[in-house]
Amino acid sequence: MKRILITGGAGFIGSHLCERLLNEGNEVICMDNYFTGSKANIQHLLGNPFFELVRHDVTEPYFAEVDEIYNLACPASPPHYQHNPIKTIKTSVMGAINMLGLAKRVNAKILQASTSEVYGDPEMHPQPESYWGNVNPIGPRSCYDEGKRCAESLFINYHKQNNVKIKIIRIFNTYGTRMNPYDGRVVSNFIVQALKGEDITIYGNGKQTRSFQYVDDLVEGMIRMMASDDSFTGPVNIGNPGEYTMLELAEKVLELTKSSSKIIYEPLPQDDPMQRKPDISLAHKELNGWEPKVELNEGLGNTINYFKKIVV
Repeated sequence: MKRILITGGAGFIGSHLCERLLNEGNEVICMDNYFTGSKANIQHLLGNPFFELVRHDVTEPYFAEVDEIYNLACPASPPHYQHNPIKTIKTSVMGAINMLGLAKRVNAKILQASTSEVYGDPEMHPQPESYWGNVNPIGPRSCYDEGKRCAESLFINYHKQNNVKIKIIRIFNTYGTRMNPYDGRVVSNFIVQALKGEDITIYGNGKQTRSFQYVDDLVEGMIRMMASDDSFTGPVNIGNPGEYTMLELAEKVLELTKSSSKIIYEPLPQDDPMQRKPDISLAHKELNGWEPKVELNEGLGNTINYFKKIVV
């Protein structure tokens, strides 16, 4: 049994990770300040004697004896991270410093949940880990993009200077049960609009692409990355290379929900990437053949069924 700390553990992804690690026989400390996380996501775990819930902000130091740390704390959807951009940067940068300091003190292995946003609006397609990205450092998305880029730099330098055992993953668009229906991400937006019979809003001409990864595939990749040889620090892309236009996604959601919603078009937000698709050859090579298993139709079906229970 390992003692594992998960920051942002009451979030959409964090709650699935907490559940999986508990099921594998570990002791889990779930830390969250509930800025975007929710107690409802981990309520079913509260009766487990090996689950501990801590209300704490990762920008403040935290002390605990742990074997592993998954650093997931950070708002991840544009409306949430742009709501308080200074807080977003603090969460990424000060949160990384505090968790790396803890890992150094107790000799824990630590995984950073970075993001495909470090590639910005990419000029290389698909995006390999060797690509440095095309990011606007002063744009409206920079609080998140540059915060995560700085966190990666901190992780690498704590590893080189202090021999901290680190892992860096770059998460591509992830969806699934326990998503916040009103988080402003494209999958949740489309599903909620379709279920309510509202117009489905596409920004731009709908030809911009994303790759969509079901949350179970991500959690499997995270756990394999944490268990991988200490010499492999990453960064490594964890995403689904299936590529869909926004229009294709909207049409799939309409089909699966049997909704009569109409598709409308709005202007594209500033710095919104036109293409996003991971090159996952490194993950396949280093993480025991990891690749996503859940097809988009199956994952969307699960997510739609979840949203039907909570969206009025």
